[in-house]
Amino acid sequence: MTYLFTNIRLSAYAFVLVLTGTVLGISAYFASIFLPNLHHDFTIFSLVVPAWTIFIIIVLLIRSQPRFEAVFLFITAVLWLTMGAWSSDTIGAVECFSMGNQMTPTKNGQVSARAYCYESKVVEAFSWAIFICLAFSLIFIIALANRSQVMGYPYIWQESTDLLPWFGQAPGYPGVPYSSYPQMYGGYPMSGAGVPGMIYAGGNAIQQRPGHSVVIQPGVNGQPATVTQYPGIVQSI
Repeated sequence: MTYLFTNIRLSAYAFVLVLTGTVLGISAYFASIFLPNLHHDFTIFSLVVPAWTIFIIIVLLIRSQPRFEAVFLFITAVLWLTMGAWSSDTIGAVECFSMGNQMTPTKNGQVSARAYCYESKVVEAFSWAIFICLAFSLIFIIALANRSQVMGYPYIWQESTDLLPWFGQAPGYPGVPYSSYPQMYGGYPMSGAGVPGMIYAGGNAIQQRPGHSVVIQPGVNGQPATVTQYPGIVQSI
């Protein structure tokens, strides 16, 4: 597990959950005073999107793979983009402070138009903030997964998301810089560099036996790489 990426991911999702919970609370209040006859389309949509987001993030934090996380982040980001655009179209150009003592009709009476305007502005601002956070999360997931593949983890899209490295780290090896990471491709023998007969894996020097081939295989789920020496020449498959 790469702890830096894990901590950044948890912080980003915690930020999204806080904003989403706020939007859900405001939307629930709107539903209680407007539904079923007033502003029903936007109010229902503003309830569905936060509920979906909270459910998805909890599932992703419990168990996730990069391929599934990327898909769900894309879907959720599109929903929040729609939410932000809809909010901007509804209330974006309105100046709340100029409403004075105006009232807005509800299903059981009236509420302050200024208060309703400010609450709608919060929904609008938080919707855009959540969209931006999810969009950057999606970009980082794709970028880090592609980096892991280049570094010798061809199946990283099917591994746990926690194994993704942050920039300057290696998959499953917390705190190891790229320069110390072996450029390995599952099961392929690697040639030494620097000192003849020496193989460097994960920053460790391995003495190659005379007449033997060294095969280095990536570890699974963050485990160290497996180093095996075979007599003779091992052919790549």
